[in-house]
Amino acid sequence: MEDNKKISSAVIRRLPRYYRYLGELIESGVQRISSKELSAKMKVTASQIRQDLNNFGGFGQQGYGYNVKYLYDEIGKILGIDTSHNMVIVGAGNLGRAICNYQDFEKRGFIIKGVFDNNDTLAGENIRGIQIHMMSELADFIKKENVEIVALTIPKQAAKEIGKVVADAGVKAIWNFAHTDLNLPDDVIVENVHLSESLMRLSYAIANRES
Repeated sequence: MEDNKKISSAVIRRLPRYYRYLGELIESGVQRISSKELSAKMKVTASQIRQDLNNFGGFGQQGYGYNVKYLYDEIGKILGIDTSHNMVIVGAGNLGRAICNYQDFEKRGFIIKGVFDNNDTLAGENIRGIQIHMMSELADFIKKENVEIVALTIPKQAAKEIGKVVADAGVKAIWNFAHTDLNLPDDVIVENVHLSESLMRLSYAIANRES
């Protein structure tokens, strides 16, 4: 496989879609599929699919297409979900609880080890069996449980402060739902999820379709 740094972000963004569709094909009992058939399902051209997968070695055979299970497993390896990743959620509000209750994360290898909040009345409670801890325990918990990923579902001002705390504690990545950009060292990967921006893109699409 080529150096990941040479692969465009657009290709990387499409990989989880490939993985999801291939998983659905496996559940339906499909063993092999052509790029043309996959194209019809994903609304991506067959040429684009072949170009995307050629970045990682191709995986297809002319006249045969793709072995669905093999391709699914290989994309899983590329995405790094062939191994498990320990994560915690900071913020036990509605969004934090919703993420905690989404069991498919565990199927993908993302193991939620704990939830953290600064509301003392929540100490010792649990969400789907996952305990709520106090913020004062966060840094030590990250080190003890080898936490790689932290999801921030807290207000933006608190996110800036906690982002630095978890970076200093050694996390590799932050899944940031706070509506702010985090100024952290380059070795900490930040994936920003701005829900309002996503909704505004949807609004734009509606407005332009109607016009």
